[in-house]
Amino acid sequence: MLLALISLTLSGLLWMGGLIDSLQRPSVVDSLSLRQLELAALAAEALPEDLRPVLAGGSPRRDLTEELRRQMETSEEPPRALRRLELALLERSDDAGIGLDDTDLTQLLTQVDTSRRPLIEALLAARPVAAERQEQLLAPWSAPLMVRQLVCEQLPGGTGACPAEGRSWQLLLMLIGVTLLPLLFLVVGLGLLLRQLWLAWRRRLPAPAPLLGPPLSPVDVILLIAGGFVVVGEVGIPVLVQPPVQHLLKRLGAPPELSQGLEVLALYLALMAVPLLLLVLLLPRRVAIPKGGWLQWRWQPPLSALGGAVVTLLMVLPVVTAASWVIDRIWAEPGGSNPLLELVLTSSDPRALACFALTALVVAPLFEECLFRGVLLPVAGQRLGGLPAVLLSAAIFAVAHLSLSELVPLFVLGLGLGWLRWRSGRLTSAVLMHALWNSVTFLNLLVLAD
Repeated sequence: MLLALISLTLSGLLWMGGLIDSLQRPSVVDSLSLRQLELAALAAEALPEDLRPVLAGGSPRRDLTEELRRQMETSEEPPRALRRLELALLERSDDAGIGLDDTDLTQLLTQVDTSRRPLIEALLAARPVAAERQEQLLAPWSAPLMVRQLVCEQLPGGTGACPAEGRSWQLLLMLIGVTLLPLLFLVVGLGLLLRQLWLAWRRRLPAPAPLLGPPLSPVDVILLIAGGFVVVGEVGIPVLVQPPVQHLLKRLGAPPELSQGLEVLALYLALMAVPLLLLVLLLPRRVAIPKGGWLQWRWQPPLSALGGAVVTLLMVLPVVTAASWVIDRIWAEPGGSNPLLELVLTSSDPRALACFALTALVVAPLFEECLFRGVLLPVAGQRLGGLPAVLLSAAIFAVAHLSLSELVPLFVLGLGLGWLRWRSGRLTSAVLMHALWNSVTFLNLLVLAD
């Protein structure tokens, strides 16, 4: 009990410090907003006239210009040269409504290194430049598609279509995927949620399955989560594992992005090993194991598990969206996004992306659901009841992600995961729902990642 109390105190202090520190972390929200506006501006030309205002807005380039300028003015850090170049090109374009102005380009010319100056000099000279030469001028900038399109439009002499014209249908499908599909999911999810609430009000919901779980005491659960997961896993493991992993990757000569992906995966696997090993040690040896195991995986039938995960995910989606919308309205600069989101958004190495995908789509759902819905929820439910246990597991699940701005949406997601585990009596459905949620987020990042 003393060890559990010490672990609980330390984890509380660590989590409180992590939540406060999350305010200083950059948010991925602005990057996502900018990428979506860029996608709308690039795909606008392929849209029919009657659909363009719905999917891309009335003047997508003007919207992009205003958002980019706003982000650069409100940022505490100096804007990157690439963003300044993009803004200057947008302001030179007629669609932005600004008119031709080379002041920003002239200033940027004196502030970039020599390898990037030829592009700006060519833009200022406005002389014909062949397509092959344009590619050479763009190479030092590592320019995204929006910048390449603007350069192609403003440098005369290129042969063939500009980048966006060659990918118009692909860009159109991507825009539909990030605009219409989420709206469709929200409508379907709202209908399913209203039906569920109606059934609950009419007392027609089926009775929840028996809440079975490992025979652990509250002290055991505190030792498992606060001691094994937080104190040892989140504090001790990075200190012990990260240096040798980095040294090994350096010796192997792995590229930087791949090294980053492998490091994230290795650290998460090491983090989850400690509490899972502790769980194995805490489980009794000579007690009859119930059907389905201590964690009640119950994989069969798999289609019903997947169906429950999809339905609950759709029901949770409008509530999470509403919570995020309210937070955006009352909190202008929340900050503190999960660092993995930014890594996925900016990575260009498929192998690194595969490591991030394995971490987010497989390893994290399995581990977190084992801990929060496989152990915490049933142990708490046997003492508090099903609904209080769902609330408790959702709250701890949200706090454990150490993001103050995402606390409420994660709590709502945790409610959905806990509700599914409680009502279905199986952990598999919660794992699948968690994996599906992360998959939707991951795919959305890939679509917007240029």
